[in-house]
Amino acid sequence: MAIPTVLKPRMLVAATAAFALSACFGAPDVMKRSDAKRPGAKTVQRPQVTGAPSFTSTDAQQCAFDLKQAGVRFTPLPNQDHGGGCSSIDSVKLLDIGTPVTNLGPMTCPLARNFAAWAQYAVRPAARKYFGTEVVKIETYGTYSCRNIYGGRSGRLSQHAYSNAIDVAGFVLADGRRIMLDGGWKGDRPSQDFLRALHKSACRRFGTVLSPDYNAAHYNHFHLDMSGNGFCR
Repeated sequence: MAIPTVLKPRMLVAATAAFALSACFGAPDVMKRSDAKRPGAKTVQRPQVTGAPSFTSTDAQQCAFDLKQAGVRFTPLPNQDHGGGCSSIDSVKLLDIGTPVTNLGPMTCPLARNFAAWAQYAVRPAARKYFGTEVVKIETYGTYSCRNIYGGRSGRLSQHAYSNAIDVAGFVLADGRRIMLDGGWKGDRPSQDFLRALHKSACRRFGTVLSPDYNAAHYNHFHLDMSGNGFCR
């Protein structure tokens, strides 16, 4: 099963800017970027969020264009400083990626773009391959959450605090079966093969991917975020 690794970049057109404006748990500490630290840590330049319009950079506009070209319906969200070091920069609300997804909040545009591609080119084909049916829903534990990694009272902020992570709990098939990470990861052979194929594909699309094999905190979900540099467990 061939699974493209990324959506192909396209040349920006003159109308891109106008379109863009209208249209878990975090990764392990060793993989965190320095911009994910609490105030008092090393100062790192972050995008302005107070009163700053979203999707003004070339990269952000290209990302919005890529989503539209992929047939993804979404709403661009204004940049927000949520306090406590938490923010949403160039984020979107996904409305339709071709498969219903539960609990979606703000997502950075690159995360949304890669998640939509993963659903289209990995999740749906894998369901047909291993179960002979379609995925009708992707169940998640959400995206944005202003908290530290592992939900701790201290420590670095999770990538969820930047709308840059999503926790995927499982998948509902057209015949009513639910293939969940909790149980399915070490379940029957088709479930294991299906979930491991999705894990392998995710590791080629996201900066950090954590599975039930990583630690007990991830026994029931995939953590997918855009930080790190191919950290896959």
